[in-house]
Amino acid sequence: MRSIQVTELATLLKADDRDFRLLDVREGWEYQLAAIDGADLIPMGEIPRRVAELVPEQTTFVICHHGNRSRTVCQFLDQQGFRDVVNVEGGIEAWAEEVDPDVPRY
Repeated sequence: MRSIQVTELATLLKADDRDFRLLDVREGWEYQLAAIDGADLIPMGEIPRRVAELVPEQTTFVICHHGNRSRTVCQFLDQQGFRDVVNVEGGIEAWAEEVDPDVPRY
């Protein structure tokens, strides 16, 4: 499983030719508190029944609060045959620390 730092993700999100998905696996209330523009929310507990909403051939960056839930989801998706899932190290907490201090921390 690959991983990426939040600063690298920030650079990729600025690109005009984005050909990836940013998947946020936190709970809805967490997403409402702090989110990254362009992230799609599917809480971790819903991933098994909503996996058909994801494209196995598409690069998928997975983010959560600190990086633990996203790592678990990456492992699950890898087992389901997804080709390129990438864990966002440090999650939204690292994003708020290193990329966008306006994103609330909780």
